[in-house]
Amino acid sequence: MALTIFSVMVVLLLLGFPMMIPLIAAAGLGFWMMFGGFGQMETMVSQMMAGIRPASLIAVPMFIFAADIMTRGHSAGRLIDLVMAFVRHRKGGLAISTATACTMFGAVSGSTQATVVAIGSPLRPRMLKAGYKDSFTLALIVNASDIAFLIPPSIGMIIYGVISNTSIAELFIAGIGPGLLILFLFSIYCWIYAVRNNVPTEDPLPMRERAIAVQKALWPLGFPAIIIGGIYGGIFSPTEAAAACVLYALILEMVVFRTMDFKGLVATARSTGLITAVVFILVGAGAAFSWIISFAQVPQAVLGAIGIDEMGQIGVLVVISIAFFVGCMFVDPIVVILVLVPIFAPVVNAVGLDPVHVGAIIVLQVAIGSATPPFGCDIFTAIAVFKRPYIEVIRGTPPFIVILFAVSVLLIFFPQIALFLRDLAFN
Repeated sequence: MALTIFSVMVVLLLLGFPMMIPLIAAAGLGFWMMFGGFGQMETMVSQMMAGIRPASLIAVPMFIFAADIMTRGHSAGRLIDLVMAFVRHRKGGLAISTATACTMFGAVSGSTQATVVAIGSPLRPRMLKAGYKDSFTLALIVNASDIAFLIPPSIGMIIYGVISNTSIAELFIAGIGPGLLILFLFSIYCWIYAVRNNVPTEDPLPMRERAIAVQKALWPLGFPAIIIGGIYGGIFSPTEAAAACVLYALILEMVVFRTMDFKGLVATARSTGLITAVVFILVGAGAAFSWIISFAQVPQAVLGAIGIDEMGQIGVLVVISIAFFVGCMFVDPIVVILVLVPIFAPVVNAVGLDPVHVGAIIVLQVAIGSATPPFGCDIFTAIAVFKRPYIEVIRGTPPFIVILFAVSVLLIFFPQIALFLRDLAFN
């Protein structure tokens, strides 16, 4: 049965159907094969509804809405100006500024696609003018934007937390360490690239202009203060922090900056509604698919075949890393989390792994796979935004992928990279 279900999914994907269709079709076929007809379809619908019922998922459309509002406004530009004011005169400063701005906007939006658009659109022309190759520029933007998967408010963390019944607040803070480590290593590579290619630097800004940049960026920097400070100060739950972010974004862009009117707000809400509908259909379909393969004991058969029960904690983490990385090279990250997390959850519990540590590793692999050929979703976002051919977008990615793999290895062997701040905040 498992082979038939997965074959149907692959065929439908190759035929070009959106991911929700193969998921629903595979789940429906599984129910039909398990129960001898469509008489149990109400069970499938019930499982789909159960998948989107958790209250924590309310945070997803709210963070998407806040990100859409900021992308259309001045928040991203002010964050870029802040970073540029302090690093533009260093070797590789413009590239380091781009990576840092992607990280900061990721900490505001939680969306990789929004980060590619908001940061990549204004900074790519400046990097090209400064002498950076387009292949390097595109790869930097795509891979640095994926830090948004790790830095709170990560939508990937929210989905994982709901599926695995893990504290989203703990997951959020566990993503900060790996995200900052990736930014640090990316910055070193940007410096090496600039030195080897003799990329010129820009003149340093006077202290007065730096102070102005800091002043202008104070409003956008309120977002991470709301999310991190609000959650860990005991003021908000993650869902309440998402609602507060929407309100703050509205005040910022409609009242303070005046970059959005009511007509623009309606258009933004419509765009958010469309994205949210797709996400929730995927979540519901993924829940039904996970239920039927669990009912058929497919995970036990697959994991038993590779002998995962005989592996220690390190072996299990390596298998999980490979599975999620390969999956996200071909399929939407949310779908991979929905399908694979229930498969590995029993093994994670059996070997005594910390689910927060596992969540950080999974989301990191999701981030890497999303920027890796052949079908990493952020590659196609960059193609659409920058109107560049596929080969040009992926040409400069190998060094960044190597760095991300190195961080993956470090995170497996040194879990405190993710858990230090978690333990500090919650123990």
